[in-house]
Amino acid sequence: MADKTGAGAFGISLKEPPALDFGETIRWKDGIVGKLNAGVGALLKKAKVRALMGWAVFSDAKTCTVETSDGPTRVSAEHVILANGSEPVELPSLPLGGPIISSTEALSLEVVPKRLAVVGAGYIGLELGIAFRKMGAEVTIVEALDRILPLYDEKLVTPVKRWLERAGVTLHLAATALGSRQQRGEFALIVATRDGGEIDIPADNILVTVGRRPRTQSWGLENMAVEMAGPFVKIDNQCRTAMRNVWAIGDLVGEPMLAHKASAQGEMVAEIISGKRRTFDPVAIPAVCFTEPEIVSAGLLPAEAKDRGIDIVTGIFPFAASGRALTMAAGDDGGFIRVLARRDNHRIVGIQAVGAHVSELSGEFILALEMGAVSEDIADTIHVHPTLTEAFHESVLQTLGHAIHI
Repeated sequence: MADKTGAGAFGISLKEPPALDFGETIRWKDGIVGKLNAGVGALLKKAKVRALMGWAVFSDAKTCTVETSDGPTRVSAEHVILANGSEPVELPSLPLGGPIISSTEALSLEVVPKRLAVVGAGYIGLELGIAFRKMGAEVTIVEALDRILPLYDEKLVTPVKRWLERAGVTLHLAATALGSRQQRGEFALIVATRDGGEIDIPADNILVTVGRRPRTQSWGLENMAVEMAGPFVKIDNQCRTAMRNVWAIGDLVGEPMLAHKASAQGEMVAEIISGKRRTFDPVAIPAVCFTEPEIVSAGLLPAEAKDRGIDIVTGIFPFAASGRALTMAAGDDGGFIRVLARRDNHRIVGIQAVGAHVSELSGEFILALEMGAVSEDIADTIHVHPTLTEAFHESVLQTLGHAIHI
């Protein structure tokens, strides 16, 4: 809670710096994961689902053999749902192993690395890089493109970039990771910079976060006679594959690779198998980048609306004018909520936000889009004071030309 001068903040100060036992932090995290897994196990048991733990390999579309701790078990089914997920992409110049880690190993480290080099400035690299910086690591981020978080527009990314600068995170943009070397007892990442030079970045760990790919290898996909769409399994709007009664969901079937998309698809497939009529046709799938500050995006970004020829009116409300944000010390990070509405009929087509805890607003954002809300619907809805949701209300009011508090 103390500021850089040691004077404290909000009237709170510490006589000595806090200490972090990162091994205990990881054990706490594992405990939470364990409770969640146990909860899912209990739900499966309650629903009388037989769970087999082991690696499965399909010999045909409806038959697989699972290598369990008790030996191989053969399973045949009328319906098969493929939900194999994804795995980190490796770089040929930085094969995973030892001090070169993926996001999976980063979440299981026993100590915070003194120096961490992150390859890739997408959402995974920034989420983990920021987390380790907050825990005391010296963090350097290397990105091949000339900007961070390329999926978002510059206005959304600027508050995150400001945080990185204030926190002392080193950014090398338009730079290429060439490999690693051990020299004079020091491990380092080799980087080609934008000016054509080459530098070594000393690091205890190199975290490679250059993307994820669908997990399609080593479980017999080639024996299932399904069609592919590039690296992904091809499906229709009901998650059906080319093979009758074989379904696929989640990361295996394409972007966005998000857990809540996979869950929604899985629920739909279960309902279709049970006899209900369903299709997967969401208006939008919200995405959250858990950086500092957080970013939420649902629906169209401004450039996407322009590309579709949609004439929009934009409303933006800064958290600097939000009482709740100010009490959370979250009013000076450049955060805001932005609403995009059609100029002709005021239908809301996109909502974005950047700021502290804005992920908690994602439900209201996507509900407005899914229900086909127009600006007047939100404007006429009373929002609780003092909450961050008031900023959403105000940004919508601005699309109508009569914002109250800015």
